[in-house]
Amino acid sequence: MRTEKKHNLAQKRHWRVRSKVIGSAERPRMAVKFSGQHIYVQFVDDAVGRTLAAVGTRDKASPTNPKGANVANAIQIGKRAAAAAQAGGISAVVFDRGSARYHGKVKALADAAREAGLKF
Repeated sequence: MRTEKKHNLAQKRHWRVRSKVIGSAERPRMAVKFSGQHIYVQFVDDAVGRTLAAVGTRDKASPTNPKGANVANAIQIGKRAAAAAQAGGISAVVFDRGSARYHGKVKALADAAREAGLKF
C-alpha cells in the first residue's frame, strides 16, 4: 500500500513537470530517466513525436559501469549525451527531469551536459 502511494505521487509529479516542458525542433526535450541500475537520456521532438538522439548506461559503447545509477556515471552520461546531441545538430534543449527532484544525480547529469556545451 505504501509503495503504491509513493508511485502515485511520483506519477503526479511527472505529469506536472511534463505539462510545462514541451520539446520542439529548435529546442528538443532532454528526458532523463534513472532506474535502480541504469541511466537513460533521450532528446525528443514532441511536435512530431520523434527521438532525435539517445544515450544510456546500457549502450554497447558505454564506458561506464553498467550497474550504477550513481553520480559518477551520471556525469559520464551527461557528457556523452551532450556529445550525441551536438553530433545530431542540437545545441539548446529543455530539461525534463521526470518525477525526480533536481539534486544529486539529476543535477550532476545536467551540470555535466551544460559544461559539455548544451544550453538549457
